[in-house]
Amino acid sequence: MAGCSAHGRRRFYELHANDSSKVATATIEKMGALWSIEEKVRGQRPDVRVAARQEASAAVVADLYKLWQDTLPRIFGKSKLAEAIRYALNRKEAFEQFLHDGRIEIDSNFVERAIRPQAIVWKSSLFAGNARGGRTWATLSTLIQSAKMNEVDPLAWLTQTLECIAAGWPSSDLDALIPWNFET
Repeated sequence: MAGCSAHGRRRFYELHANDSSKVATATIEKMGALWSIEEKVRGQRPDVRVAARQEASAAVVADLYKLWQDTLPRIFGKSKLAEAIRYALNRKEAFEQFLHDGRIEIDSNFVERAIRPQAIVWKSSLFAGNARGGRTWATLSTLIQSAKMNEVDPLAWLTQTLECIAAGWPSSDLDALIPWNFET
């Protein structure tokens, strides 16, 4: 599972904004460099994105983790900075996923903005009739939103997917039916 670098960044940004930590400021500057690299490769093919990330982003990420690992033992363990560093260190594997897979974004801001309309109607799901109805509604909403995020017509994708399943599509090959694998 990929991690959202923006969630980690927010913790450091609060300290940076209060001018209370040079480490937080250095973190924000280095993360800014990562987002600059991402701006240059956004919309490119996954292999192009991975190559750019390996060439430029990997070193910045390594510098960040070295900074945090060197800093953590020297600061008060219950400080906001220590909390921010531990948050990042504990999610290292998830945060680094974007370096190895060009389909993964550096953050989930796009996804969060995309699902905001779903979050707004969250309370409506309380009236789905029962827990099973609520789960079904949430699953369907997630699938439709995934199709939209992959610039796939949700109705065309859902129609084709349901037709394939009804025709006996093998359960061992369900990955072929997910929205980003959809072909008209």
